[in-house]
Amino acid sequence: MTSNELFYALALTRTEGIGDVFAKKLLEYFESAENIFSASEREFSKIPRLSQTAIKAILNKTSFKAAEKELSFIEKQSIRVFYFENDDYPQKLKHCTDAPLLLFARGNFDLNNRKTLSIVGTRKITSYGTSFCKKLIEDLIPFNPIIVSGFALGTDICAHLSAIENELETVGILAHGFDRIYPPSHLKYVNKMEKNGGFLTEFWSGSVPDKENFVKRNRIVAGISDATIVIESAIKGGSLITANLANDYAREVFAVPGKTTDVYSQGCNNLIKTQRANILTGAEDILYMLNWNTTPQKTKTIQKQLFVELNADEQKVYDYLLKNGKDLLDLIARGSEIPVYKTASILFDLEMKGVVRPLPGKMFELT
Repeated sequence: MTSNELFYALALTRTEGIGDVFAKKLLEYFESAENIFSASEREFSKIPRLSQTAIKAILNKTSFKAAEKELSFIEKQSIRVFYFENDDYPQKLKHCTDAPLLLFARGNFDLNNRKTLSIVGTRKITSYGTSFCKKLIEDLIPFNPIIVSGFALGTDICAHLSAIENELETVGILAHGFDRIYPPSHLKYVNKMEKNGGFLTEFWSGSVPDKENFVKRNRIVAGISDATIVIESAIKGGSLITANLANDYAREVFAVPGKTTDVYSQGCNNLIKTQRANILTGAEDILYMLNWNTTPQKTKTIQKQLFVELNADEQKVYDYLLKNGKDLLDLIARGSEIPVYKTASILFDLEMKGVVRPLPGKMFELT
């Protein structure tokens, strides 16, 4: 991405009245951020639901000054930038409709084509939670996953340090820009993190780690991984927000059960009770649900009909799986250019016809 392209992308993200979702629609229509700022008011009138506030901000280029300042900061600090339109943008996150247009990174990591797990939980992690977290990560070593968390106190830092101790890559998703570290007490871990992974954020320099930013940060934690694991949580907490977001993104969620009398197990127990999370008793549960098991598993045989007739949408899904092999529901939907809800129904019909079979972890493959 050139400095010129980055400048216009930065300006677009800072334009009043335009969020991440609408910015992508504009990019689809105008093909580049630079073209958006070169367009006329008449061209903008053709865009449904584009507010007058946004049109005025684009035409007046009110975000250019801020974009220039941030571009200078990015270049001076040698910050990597992932742009939604580029191939190096985290692919799992790209499938979330509200994914940020730009992501800023420090360190050395690549989240694409890698097993990735997000581990979240209370800032007041107990000895039980700490022991479980460390043992879980140790047992996952053979599968070499990237461990993602929010670099906060408690569960987050336990997950990061356990990953580093076991020579696994780990990525901290920040709720602020790269001009600070929060909490300040974690400054001593920054070098270790960047040598064994690094940091990712959507926030510009000058952004403060307030409550709203932590909530926004959580959608990246949920969307960037194959699954979200809740180690411990009270009945209310940020980790439960992350779990709910992961469910919304059709990702697997796991929760560690605990005693009904333990305050920091109540959230996990409730997730399991309400069927919003799989029970997690050890690494083998993750391997099974995400289909990471190296041992071939027996699958129920469905008699395939000869000369099965497929409609147009079924043929699209079939062709996608034939080309790409087994894949996740939301990726099949995106690749086939069919809404997720409709793809789920198509896959069920194909299963009944003996053409596809479901796998653990919301994956499907041709029979």
